[in-house]
Amino acid sequence: MSAAVNRTQVKEAPMRRPIFWLFTAMTLIFASPADAKPRGRQSVSSGPPDISGVWFMHGKLLPSLIPLDSVPFLPAGAERYKASKLEVDPELHCFPSGVPRVLVIPAPFEIIPVSGRVLIYYEYQHLLRQIHMNRATHPPDLIPTWMGDSIGKWEGDTLVVDTVGFVDKSRLDIAGLPHSDALHVVERIRRPSHDVLQADITVDDPKMYSKPLTAQRIFDFKPGWEIGEWVCEENNAYLKFSDEPPGQNAPTK
Repeated sequence: MSAAVNRTQVKEAPMRRPIFWLFTAMTLIFASPADAKPRGRQSVSSGPPDISGVWFMHGKLLPSLIPLDSVPFLPAGAERYKASKLEVDPELHCFPSGVPRVLVIPAPFEIIPVSGRVLIYYEYQHLLRQIHMNRATHPPDLIPTWMGDSIGKWEGDTLVVDTVGFVDKSRLDIAGLPHSDALHVVERIRRPSHDVLQADITVDDPKMYSKPLTAQRIFDFKPGWEIGEWVCEENNAYLKFSDEPPGQNAPTK
């Protein structure tokens, strides 16, 4: 009985071998391309570069967007700049700083990408910019605002932000360079390294300047920082509106 079983096993073994090789060949023929990828190769993400996080200006404060001795004023721009020296800065009344002035203020900001938009949350005045990534053009019936209307697109590793629709009451920088309602600002924002953010700024205002102004600002990555509280008091008792010394009419306790 034992010998019969052994003979049966010997006869069946050669028949299983062709079936095994046929199955192996079919597996190799119909294998998916993904299975044939070399080991260790990782897929490359097709999403936009990551510029999120908290950022703060690099180096010392530069109050002027460009050197004041090289500003290409038109007559209207020169006159407006001269008049602004006799006026109270709108920011002292807690009005929004506008663009690009918000980029020269020594306060941190956070870039927050969301669906269809990139948000920039500034600690200064808690301003919030919405860069619309799902619009190719600005609305035709745009209502002028302090921060303007921003649309954006990616060009390689650079976020290109186009902003128009400003009121003409803000200033381009801390030095007081003026602008009109024709202001057009383009920012090219990129992250050349993990800890550095670079913003190349082009300001075009044909009513104030004979040619566009160009500037660059660098920001440092601050991974341990959070946006803090900022309070602006509109009724600032130390605003000087006359020849009286600052604080002359400050309320007494």
